[in-house]
Amino acid sequence: MDFKKSNQIAILGSGNIGLSLAKGLAQSGLYPASSITLTRRNIEALDEYKFQGFQVSADNVSASAQADIIVLAVLPQQLNQVLDQIAGQIDVSKHLIISVISGVSCEDIRNRLKKDVQVVRVMPNTAIAIKQSMTCISVGNASQENIELVKNIFNTVGICVVINEELMTSATALCACGVAFFLRSIRAASQGGVEVGFHAGEALKMAAQTAKGAADLLLQLASHPEHEIDKVTSPKGCTIAGLNEMEHNGFSSAMIKGIKLSAQKAGELYDKD
Repeated sequence: MDFKKSNQIAILGSGNIGLSLAKGLAQSGLYPASSITLTRRNIEALDEYKFQGFQVSADNVSASAQADIIVLAVLPQQLNQVLDQIAGQIDVSKHLIISVISGVSCEDIRNRLKKDVQVVRVMPNTAIAIKQSMTCISVGNASQENIELVKNIFNTVGICVVINEELMTSATALCACGVAFFLRSIRAASQGGVEVGFHAGEALKMAAQTAKGAADLLLQLASHPEHEIDKVTSPKGCTIAGLNEMEHNGFSSAMIKGIKLSAQKAGELYDKD
């Protein structure tokens, strides 16, 4: 049982991630909007998407029954209720389930449904909205063809990598929570810019572009951060003075501790009971 682009997709829980995924798929041409059903309890919030050609519904059961690929994009605390709703509609010979829910394993989903349906676990981040997500994928019992299908889906909204499932809570901290960490770093840099004389708006623009350039140096040159840092640090210079001051105040340590705590919390979000 492998899926083609003619199949129907149901995205259950059309919040930021679900809606961004739907838009990315439609804009890429991989799936037409008419083949994607978006569900939400407040269906009026989906009026804009209905106008764009997407199917919209407040009924998870009906949407799942009509779909071939089901994307679970609800909050962890809502998942058990949704799985209980749709369990009767799940056909292991028909359905592929993609979960983007933090802290929930492929086995958790199969156990709750009491069916050995194919499940792929995915962790994108909010940069999915501009097709710049870093998405991590782990596999439960899906076929290689369906793994490639999921990779193709999420490559439309950024880049993806397949990892072992035991690393998914860590990926949540580094990639999903990590967006906030890097944004806070940019915010702090912009505030430093104000301290040294720039207006807030121009300081933020300068800090954000500088961060983007730094990231692109690593991605486009396949370089290491310390190699690029060495290029801008000279003996007794201003860059090394600033870096060392930050390190003396725990910059790297704070980032590492934050990622570790977020990973711990990510593993505690889902209550299996």
